[in-house]
Order: sequence, then C-alpha cells, then structure tokens
Amino acid sequence: MEDLILYHRLQFAFTISFHYIFPQLTMGLSIILVVFKWLHLKKGDERYNRAAKFWAKIFAVNFVVGVVTGIPMEFQFGTNWAKFSEMTGNIIGQTLAMEGMFSFFLESTFLGLFLFGEKLLSRRMHFVTAVLVCLGTQASGLFIIATHSWMQHPVGFEILENGTFVLNNFSELFLNSWLWPAYFHNQLASLITATFVVAGVGAFYLLNNKHQEYGRLFLRTGVILGAISTVLVIVPFGDMLAQQVATKQPITMAAMEGLFETEEGAPMVLIGQPNMKTMTIDNKIEVPYVLSLLTYKRWNAEVKGLDAYDKDLWPTNIPALYYAYHMMVGLGTIFIAIMLLAAFLLWKKKLFDKKGLLWTILFTVPFPYIANLAGWYTAELGRQPWLVYNLMRTVDGVSQTVSAGNTLFTLLGFIGLYFLLGVLFLLLVGKIINRGPELSEK
Repeated sequence: MEDLILYHRLQFAFTISFHYIFPQLTMGLSIILVVFKWLHLKKGDERYNRAAKFWAKIFAVNFVVGVVTGIPMEFQFGTNWAKFSEMTGNIIGQTLAMEGMFSFFLESTFLGLFLFGEKLLSRRMHFVTAVLVCLGTQASGLFIIATHSWMQHPVGFEILENGTFVLNNFSELFLNSWLWPAYFHNQLASLITATFVVAGVGAFYLLNNKHQEYGRLFLRTGVILGAISTVLVIVPFGDMLAQQVATKQPITMAAMEGLFETEEGAPMVLIGQPNMKTMTIDNKIEVPYVLSLLTYKRWNAEVKGLDAYDKDLWPTNIPALYYAYHMMVGLGTIFIAIMLLAAFLLWKKKLFDKKGLLWTILFTVPFPYIANLAGWYTAELGRQPWLVYNLMRTVDGVSQTVSAGNTLFTLLGFIGLYFLLGVLFLLLVGKIINRGPELSEK
C-alpha cells in the first residue's frame, strides 16, 4: 500500500510540476503584454506594439504546451485519485469546471484575436483583446487556487452520511480566508518569473550586442515590474498567507520553520539541516525572537513546536517541507536584492553598462521557476498527511484498483514524453528569441 501511494503521488507531482512551468509564465506575461499595449496606445510608439507581439509568440507557445500538459492531470483525478474525486467532486468539480469553461475559453479565444486579428481591429480594440487574455489567465489562477484553498482550509460544506462532501454555501468558496492571500502571493510570484524572463532576454540582447533598442526596453520593463512584484510578494501577501498557516495549520508552520520544541521568543532559522533522529536543527544560523514577532507580532510570544502535537498529525516529510520552504524564502530574498539594485542603477542611468549585473540577471532566469515550484511543494507537503485538511487523509483518497506497477510504468512514460516536449519547447522559444522583435512581422 505504501508503494501504491508513493507512486501515485510521484506521478501527480511530476506531471503537475512540469505543467506549472508554463502557466506561471503566461499568468505573469499576460500583465506585461497589457503594459506594452497600453504604452503603445498611449504613446503611439510602434516599438511597444512590436514588443507585445514578440512576447505574445512566446506566450502562445507556453499556452499550448501548458494545455497539453494540463490534460493528463484532469484524468489523474479519476485514475489515480478516484476515491478523492468521488468524495469531494461535488465541490472541487465546480471550480475546476469553471476554470475550463470560463477562463480557458476566454483566454484561448482572445489570444487568437490578439495574435491574428490586429489588421481587423482598431488599436483600442486590439488593446482590449490583450486585457481579456490577461483576465482569462488571472481567472484561471483564481479558480485553481480556490480549489487548492478549500483543500487547505475547507469551508462552506457538509458531509453526508455516505461520507460525500457537498457544498452548502457557494460564496464561501470565494470568501475563504485562505484564498485571497494565496492567490495574490501566487500571481505576484508568477509575475516575478515573467519579469526575470523579460529582463533576462533584454540582458541577453545587450550582452550580445543585438536588438539593442529592444534589449533596453525589455530590461527596463522587467526591472521596474520586478522590483515592485518581488517586494509585494512578501509584504504584504507573503506575510498574510503565513498568518493563515500559523492560525489554521500551526503544525505545518512548526515543521516549515524546523521548530521542534515550543519556545517563547522563538527564533527564525536562516540556515540549518533538520535532524529527525535528535529532533534538532544541525549547523543552524538563527535570528532570535523573529519567528515570534512575525507570527504573533510580539517578541516574546510563545510559538508551539512539533512537540506540542501528536506525531500522527505531523507532516509526512518534514525535511522536504523545511527545505522547500527555505528554498522559496531564500531565493525570494535574492530576487529582491537583484531587482532593487537593478532598479537603482536604472534610475541612475547606469544599468545598461553594468555587464556583471546583466550576466547575473541572465543567469537568474531559471531560479524564479524553482522558487515557484518550491512554494507549491511547501503548500502540498505542509498539508500532508491530509488531502482535505483534518478531514480526509491521503491514504483514503487513492485509487486502490490501479496497481503500483501500472503507475510506475506510466510515470516513466510521462518522463520520456515530457523530456521530448521540453526539448521541443526550448527549441521553439530559442528560435523566437534569436529572431528577435525587429523581425517579428517577417
């Protein structure tokens, strides 16, 4: 049974991790498309329009691969997690269906008009198509995170005698206290990915002495939006989400922070390795009192550690949760430093000549993807051993009729197929970037 659960979880984790590489860029990039089109509408400068069309091509490739890789996950609800779907489908089925019926069709329809309808539309209407594409991507994130937030903090439901969850208050799904901090935190994190990609392409052009005008435009846009989003993702929305975890899932918070023992004036561990044998953090570097201050706004507040809770309720894999959380926070701090420094140099009109910082921005492009995935791992590992927090355990939601061997076989198939898909994606995007915005219409 343990192997069965492990392989089901590994398969879903792999497919959803690979899938999320693509929508995290499109959700952020859709905002940047609107910015470029708005600047074109306001200033009448054709460079902004060419920039928007250039990034729309990369958006479209990401969108297509995101759709292709998203379809298998829908089937896995029935093949791998049939009991979970049976018990909770009356609730999560509504938000997932809304994501497909409303967000996907809004996004795909107006993306087609944006890509191919410019000659048929006025400048203002073409800008409107960009806005509607953006609304579709943001709504898609909202419906998915509404589903996820219900699993983290279930509200507005009742459980029938046969164990089935049914929704008795639809509005509660979207008034969930967990939803909005999680949503804005996630969308800003997606915008960070997009800003680093846009700024990274700009840095690439400047360092290679090609498409210089657009290199400066991309770098300037990415840095300005990046400086804003890297701060906002932590303050206020990261802090607001952390407050939800602290109040609704205090066991998760203790595991994330590596707090094994209850303490007054609890410190925040910056670096260290959790030792599950001794229930301590090895080689730690910590800042005294900070965890108490951030959690309860008092220096000497008591923060309950894992010792205050039954071990059966502890997250299944505490080291993985601890490392995922610290990876997310550590990378987020680095992103702030890079973008604020770049914004300062941009203000001083020195950024474009700082080759060291340009190389740093270029080589940092993959790391927002890693940070986003680490954030999702933190959320998912923190909820374990529950599928629906405190109500339905993971072991009770798995499809027991699908063998571990079958799941492992299909997992290996996904790995091979997605590797080929990933190579094709990189070749296509690389070709678009190498061609550049100046040749976008040829």
